[in-house]
Amino acid sequence: MHINQAGLDLIKKFEGLRLHAYQDSVGVWTIGYGHTDGVWDGQKITEDEAEAFLKTDLHLAEQAVDSMVTAPINENQFAALVSFAFNLGTNALRKSTLMRKLNAGFPKAAAEEFLKWSHAGGKLLLGLQLRRQAERALFLTP
Repeated sequence: MHINQAGLDLIKKFEGLRLHAYQDSVGVWTIGYGHTDGVWDGQKITEDEAEAFLKTDLHLAEQAVDSMVTAPINENQFAALVSFAFNLGTNALRKSTLMRKLNAGFPKAAAEEFLKWSHAGGKLLLGLQLRRQAERALFLTP
């Protein structure tokens, strides 16, 4: 399965596009739409490069979600899980109660787990709260 337009729009909205490297809320060098692999201070990219990074990063997140989910899910649920994995990392999703509840056949209980992932560096962040609410809403959309 591949991320749908609603999921892609959600990621782009919350990641934003930055063509110059910056440190995120926990100090990780980031560029483009939340790309972190191999990013260095002072790095600059084009919009086309940002799109290419996004495509690669999304492919990795999609593969991870595909490999983890054993319960039947719809496109919106898949997109919400890809957004979560894209933002927090695939290991966070793999080890989460969200994934355990989903694979156990409790998607509504799994949806509530999104809201518990709104902290970075030990601090509650409004941007993460809003993103998790948007992911939850997408996950619950038939």
